[in-house]
Amino acid sequence: MDPTRRPPAGRVLAVVSVLPALAVAGWLLVALPLLALGVYRPAIAVPLGLAAAALLCLAGTRGPVKAVEAVEATAGQVAAVAAVALGSGLFNAVMHGEQLAVRRDPSTYAQYAIWLAREGFLPIPTQVAAFGGPDPSLVFESVGFYAYDGAVVPQFMPGAPLLFASGEWAGGLFLTPAVLGALAVLTLAGLTARLAGGRWAAVAAVAFACCLPILYTSRTTFSEIASALLLLGGLALVYDALYGQGRRLGAALGGLTLGLAVLVRVDALRDVLPVLAFAGVLVAMGRRSPGRPGELGAPLLAGLAAGAGLGLAAGFGLSRPYLTYLSSSLRPLLLICAAVVVLTLAGTAAAPLLARVRPPRWLPAAGAALVVLVVAALAVRPWVQTVRRVPDNDEDRLTATFIEQIQRANGLPADGTRLYFENTLHWLAWYVGVPALVLATLAAAVLTHRLLRGRALPWLLPLLVIGWATLATLLRPAITPDHPWAARRLVPLVIPGVILLAVWGAERLRRRVAKGTRPARWVVPACALLLVAPPAVISIGTAFTPVGRGEAAAVAAMCARIPRDASVLVVERVTGDRFTQVVRGTCGVPTAQVKREDGDTAPGRDVRRLIERVRAAGRVPVVLAAEESQVSPYGPATWLIGLSTRQDERSLTEPPDGTWSLRINVWMALP
Repeated sequence: MDPTRRPPAGRVLAVVSVLPALAVAGWLLVALPLLALGVYRPAIAVPLGLAAAALLCLAGTRGPVKAVEAVEATAGQVAAVAAVALGSGLFNAVMHGEQLAVRRDPSTYAQYAIWLAREGFLPIPTQVAAFGGPDPSLVFESVGFYAYDGAVVPQFMPGAPLLFASGEWAGGLFLTPAVLGALAVLTLAGLTARLAGGRWAAVAAVAFACCLPILYTSRTTFSEIASALLLLGGLALVYDALYGQGRRLGAALGGLTLGLAVLVRVDALRDVLPVLAFAGVLVAMGRRSPGRPGELGAPLLAGLAAGAGLGLAAGFGLSRPYLTYLSSSLRPLLLICAAVVVLTLAGTAAAPLLARVRPPRWLPAAGAALVVLVVAALAVRPWVQTVRRVPDNDEDRLTATFIEQIQRANGLPADGTRLYFENTLHWLAWYVGVPALVLATLAAAVLTHRLLRGRALPWLLPLLVIGWATLATLLRPAITPDHPWAARRLVPLVIPGVILLAVWGAERLRRRVAKGTRPARWVVPACALLLVAPPAVISIGTAFTPVGRGEAAAVAAMCARIPRDASVLVVERVTGDRFTQVVRGTCGVPTAQVKREDGDTAPGRDVRRLIERVRAAGRVPVVLAAEESQVSPYGPATWLIGLSTRQDERSLTEPPDGTWSLRINVWMALP
């Protein structure tokens, strides 16, 4: 090829749509060891991380996508995808949230990232000497931050905070999710072009970008959008390895990228299980006939094991209390993983025997019918099942109380045992629209039929991953069921998977119409309207209202008024939950809660004793609480924060269409 000739537009889209996942994977491969060594600092991480990202991008695009001629797209289609991704990023950047006071996961992730950006190590020290030494009334843990082995350990896997910390270094912590969201839009468009054709790439990008859960997780510090980026990018890389010339290296990088999703969300271990089985199928094929695609099984398996292994090692090494908290669901998942490994090994060993088995002729039709029946069963599930959980521990009891509060706010009967999981398919229909859900169901049925007949092989791994993740998520989302909060579970694979299947179904419809006597020009705009309009309409109620605005400025003002040589005692429950780690991490001041016996405030005798211990340690005691009357007994009261802002709606039985007000108060006393 003439080196001066411009590459085909489809190849450009193929390349740029896997670069984000490769870059994120390269950064994480450097960031995790630096964090483990306690030296995750910009002077070291930035040059090494950028170098690793560049090397992975070069290795991942020189071979695999260089020869992916199946990706067909025009320059206009590629430009449309770029415009959608850029517009999505800019819109979410403008509407970004600012959640710093720890109430739910976004603020926990934000405080985790701020600590990593400023200190670069874990765990977080309690600085007990600043309070005069250990005392039974000192409590250093708070919501999202566990007390563990004499220190404080953040909740959650470290992958997403490592990415957000890089945004904090660049001065844009709250803009980082918008960047990741835009890159996820681009990645889905590239995967769509590979599997459904370039004409649908921009349609899928718009449908994905305007979907409420995608807007929601692209505006604040959630882990789901980064997980989606790695999973979708990994699927694209494996596709390129199978159908390009990248072969072993491309398969290894695809497996690594998919596996690293575990470093971002431990739930991704479940999502990538089909990749393990698929790699086993490839190895078995290689035993029968050496060469492609069988030769790709071992590198795909090695990459997946390396990525997932790093994720699990990071979880047990840096987030052990979090994994302990999840043990009731994590242990069964690990057992399932072990069972899949054993079955994969057994299937690979028995490949010559299994190759002689001819499937019955009715199997393709039965597989297609099963897909439709499963979706139908999920659709009628609310009328035949009510999912409940009777609380048997403190965490469950708190969740039940929280659900009852939401039910009262929604005008529903109070029943804290209700989980509303029977409505999960209806949740999905809210956000992607009924037309997309119907098209996706029919497409999945047709693809299952074709795959069981040995056709449509490029769809084998994507359909396995999407189908498995969708079924597992819809059966048991394992999340508090208020919306838009619960919609997070649909982000990494369920929503992009439904959109991908729907546009493939639309392409099949276009081809069928084109074979007839009538023109098929109306199919693309009609299907595009059906796929884009419903999610756009549902999103309008929340799309133009950012949440948590003003929190960053309020926290900065609070930090400026707390003496640098202070030791902060938080004496009231809500302030302790929300601001213990904020003052410790963002303000950089030693902070502890005073243990409460009964009620929302700590006993005055304990507070006064700790005040004297702080003074004896040569530091300035500071008391924080939510109301003036709660701090005034210890000294002159100062109003630090009086913020009125917006928070997410909490809807249980219908899609969210607005936001709720939120009032945050913090008072300080200098005894």
